[in-house]
Amino acid sequence: MKILVLNCGSSSLKYQLFDMNGETVLAKGLVERIGIAGSRVKHKSASRGDTVRECDIPDHTEAIRIVLDLLTGPDTGVIKSLDEISAVGHRVVHGGEKYSKSVLVSDSVISSIEECTYLAPLHNPANLAGIRALQHSLPGAPNVAVFDTAFHQTMPPEAFLYGIPYKYYEKDKVRRYSFHGTSHMFVSERAAELIGRPAKELRLVTCHLGNGSSITAVEGGRSVDASMGMSTVPGVLMGTRSGDIDSAVVLYLVEHEGSVQRVSDILNKESGIVGISGLSSDLRDICEASVEGNERANLTLRMLGRSVKKYIASYAAIMGGVDAVIFTAGIGENSDTTREMSLEGLEFMGIKLDKAKNEAVRGVEAEISAPDSPVKVWVIPTNEELMIARDTLKLTKK
Repeated sequence: MKILVLNCGSSSLKYQLFDMNGETVLAKGLVERIGIAGSRVKHKSASRGDTVRECDIPDHTEAIRIVLDLLTGPDTGVIKSLDEISAVGHRVVHGGEKYSKSVLVSDSVISSIEECTYLAPLHNPANLAGIRALQHSLPGAPNVAVFDTAFHQTMPPEAFLYGIPYKYYEKDKVRRYSFHGTSHMFVSERAAELIGRPAKELRLVTCHLGNGSSITAVEGGRSVDASMGMSTVPGVLMGTRSGDIDSAVVLYLVEHEGSVQRVSDILNKESGIVGISGLSSDLRDICEASVEGNERANLTLRMLGRSVKKYIASYAAIMGGVDAVIFTAGIGENSDTTREMSLEGLEFMGIKLDKAKNEAVRGVEAEISAPDSPVKVWVIPTNEELMIARDTLKLTKK
């Protein structure tokens, strides 16, 4: 069974075509600058190599048409006909409170995603554009919506509510939703396999650290607390996002910067790693500058490590202990410096890092805790696309 997975952004489209017999990737690619001058497609397949095309791509419908042509083309194709695609899985950022798991797309599901647009104004419209384009291009294939927020719908009210008047939750659903749920689910399930114990017996802290970062307390296979909130700004220090911040600072910025939109840009696009370092939002640049003695780079690394450490320790307290800490995503998988700084001083919790193992790991699955560490530490590369494909397979088989 072949499943196409789509991740539609406001001006981009990522895709992968899986053969679920063996869970192999037949082809994958990226469409960039949709609706913007300089549009192009990067297409890769195991059997046909790489292809780059630069062409006018005005909208997601045209982007998907090009992708389907590449998947079936005489020089780039990996399937003979679109009829070989049995189903399509879509990443959808926000499902609100309604969806705690993936669902087959129907008219009512589309309406619910539209209703959540005010919670994810940049993402949900793009996700819907991808769904509608596939419904048009592959009318015979079922579509499945896999929500970033779904995994976190198991959080209890004491975790997801804010200390503001309850009426704002009742009326406008102002609450913590958090994100990256598909990634947290994937690595927590994989951790249970590696540790050799049922997920329902484990207390895990999963650290998805990248340009956008989130940390989740996973108890018994369920999210019970998470660092992001109603938006993707809260939590740890991120590439361009501030992470946790005093609400009085936001009020101060609104007063002195003159508009809510300007402050939104500051918190989302000018803060975090780039804001503190003044150098770059890419942690690799910060690490290089730190080695050269740049104090702002050193400060940035200390702030990042400290923010992650605080969440690991607090979530261990929430769950009454922790069995394993998992690092994933770009920084989590590749930055031994961040991993070490995030765990430094947590030996009292039973976390013992093997520094040699940690320094040797880049983007591969590996245990990096010391042999006698009561709490295990793992690096597990995330695979959100595969998780989406698996959910799509389950639902369409039913």
